[in-house]
Amino acid sequence: MPASQAQQATQEWLEDVVIGLNLCPFAHKPNKNKQIKIAVSNATSEEELLEFILLELKELDSKDPQELETTLVVATGMLQDFMDYNFFLDWVDALLKQEEYEGIYQVASFHPDYVFGGTEPEDEENLTNRSPYPTIHLIREESMEKVLKHYPDPEAIPDNNIERVCSLSSEEKRKLFPYLFV
Repeated sequence: MPASQAQQATQEWLEDVVIGLNLCPFAHKPNKNKQIKIAVSNATSEEELLEFILLELKELDSKDPQELETTLVVATGMLQDFMDYNFFLDWVDALLKQEEYEGIYQVASFHPDYVFGGTEPEDEENLTNRSPYPTIHLIREESMEKVLKHYPDPEAIPDNNIERVCSLSSEEKRKLFPYLFV
């Protein structure tokens, strides 16, 4: 899988779904300012992918948020199974702790087959976290705290997102999530 193809599909998902549907009200500005990095990994082992993620964390740590606000790590060579992906997230959390990044960075997770606990795979609300490829979003906690201070009712974001994706027509879903209808 060419990295450019994965990068383009992820950029389109970011702009059309995440920003276009306003699923993350904080993504528009850093995307417009080109402060979001899409880092594509073709790793085929957990160790390789963890090393890749660590390098991305170190790059985030070395740059000012005005230059690089956040990174989407896209895995194209592994973690296609959602359960494997979910278990891998425990390794990412352990990496954050081991490298003393806990409280500095946090992770948001996206996957083509994302299923929230307590839902069925076909439930529409899972669309809020469905991306073209397994994706691990590395987020600066300080930046999140700043924007949340000025956002009215941040606790309502998940419910608003579910309502938004559930209101999409079948045609809109096919257009926004073509990778789900292959």
